[in-house]
Parts: sequence; structure tokens; C-alpha cells
Amino acid sequence: MLAAGKSILKKAYDSGYAVGAFNINNLEVLKAVVSAADELNAPIFVQATAGAIKYAGIEELAAMVRASAKKSKIPIALHLDHGPDLNHVRLCIEHGFTSVMLDGSHLPFAKNVSITKSAARIAHARKVCVEGELGRLKGVEEHVKSSRHVFTEPAEAKKFVALTKVDSLAVAIGTSHGAYKFRGKPKLEIKRLKEINSLLQMPLVLHGASSVPKELVSKADRYGAAIKGANGVPDSELRKAVRNGIAKVNQDTDLRIALVAAVRKFLKENPKEYDPRNILAPAMLSIKEVVKKRIKVLGSEGRA
Repeated sequence: MLAAGKSILKKAYDSGYAVGAFNINNLEVLKAVVSAADELNAPIFVQATAGAIKYAGIEELAAMVRASAKKSKIPIALHLDHGPDLNHVRLCIEHGFTSVMLDGSHLPFAKNVSITKSAARIAHARKVCVEGELGRLKGVEEHVKSSRHVFTEPAEAKKFVALTKVDSLAVAIGTSHGAYKFRGKPKLEIKRLKEINSLLQMPLVLHGASSVPKELVSKADRYGAAIKGANGVPDSELRKAVRNGIAKVNQDTDLRIALVAAVRKFLKENPKEYDPRNILAPAMLSIKEVVKKRIKVLGSEGRA
């Protein structure tokens, strides 16, 4: 069932687990994500960026998620991820999204406050929850690009939330966008997260949090990809983050690698195959397993 993002997040935060937020671009990824969550009876966020909306079409994408949610018994929030402007916020709300993010993290503090506050006013009038972001993750995600980390300052986060009235806040504590997240030992700024959580007492969000499993990277490379050396956030660090206020954890890169690895393997082993249904079936199974593992790590299994 399609559910309000705010209610899903509040329950997760109050109960001490996190909800998996999975990016989709097409029907196959959506079906794999929802199937995994259904099997584990876990609430989820299904989310789309501006790029995914441009690729799939807002009407088509929203209709797919609504149809999938209607057949499912688990709560599913449809979320705009990294919304670049107020036009995208309005567009998604008009098409039934139950949660939106306005990403002004690349802007100066005052401008970020101004545009995020406007997004919250627009969304709250339609009973849609809003995610803001403060701090900057290294890497590239849609319209936001940074060559360095800018960690979220706790006192600034408290001021930002008070001014904008957002329902959740994405924080920068050491994760990165993309497949290459760390140099050296992967470690999150848990002490900083604890301080932010203590001040805000509200659902916090972790972006750039894919695990980038080594076995998937090796499989993709073995069949022709070139992503050797990619690494992500260890499960142990994710669990620590969840224990300290993270209530929503985004995952995109892992789904992409799972799809690419499975498709490359199938085509290599079946050079005469040209039916996309047969080609994409193993990819859906691979994505499903990644999603199920993430749900278990975040503690949201059986929480629907």
C-alpha cells in the first residue's frame, strides 16, 4: 500500500530501526525491490531522482509504483530523491509522491534554508513530508557534485531544522556518492551523528550508503566491467548509524552493480539470447538479494 513517508519514518525512528530507501529507474528494479520487501514484511521507500523521472517519465513511473503498492501489503512511500528545485517538488506531489526531498546542500546556508523552507510549505499543505540536507557528500549525485566532504555541524543542523520545518534531515558523516566511497579504512563519524541526534531528536537520513559488496564488484569485473577497487559502507558501520538516529538509508549503487553483473554474466554465457525478459530475469533476482540483505542489516524485517 502507498503510505505517508512521515509515518514510516516516525515508526522507524521511535522503534530504533531504519527503513531502506531504494532508487528505481524502471519496472524491473521496482519489481525486485518490492518483491524483496514483501517477502521480509518490511516497510520501504521507493525513490526516484530527477534523472530517473526524465528517463522513465513522471506519469509512467508514478503509475508503476502505485500499481505495485496496491498489490502489496507493506507500507511503501514514493519519494523524490535529491530534488533539484521547487518545480520538481510540485511535479512529484501532483503525481502522488508521498515524500519529497529538496537538496540545497550545495548552496550557501541561507539559500539552502530559503528554498528548503519553501519546499516544506508547499509539501505540508498537501500532507507530504519533506527531507532536507545539510552538509555535502563527496562524489556526484544528479545535480550535486563535490570533490570533498563538508560534514554536518550539529548546531547548524538544529538551526536549519527550526527554520525550515523539515520532517527529516540528511546528514553528512563520512559517506560518499558513487562506488568509490573510502580511501583506507571505512569509518563514519558516529560521534558527530550522536551529537546531531541528541540535538534534533528526529529521523535522520544517510545518503551515499551502499555497501558495494566485493563479490558483486568481482563478478561484474569478471564479465567485462571496470569497477575494480570500488568499496562501500560496511554493515557494521550502518548498524552503528541506525543505533544513533538514522531512520532512512539510501541505496542505489548496489542495485546498479547487481544489475550490471547479472546482465553481463548472462550475455557472456548466452551469446545467442536476445529476449530482454530472459536477459533481465537474473538481474531482478540479483537486485532482490541485495535488497533483502539491506533490510536485514537495517533491522526493518517484520516491521511492516
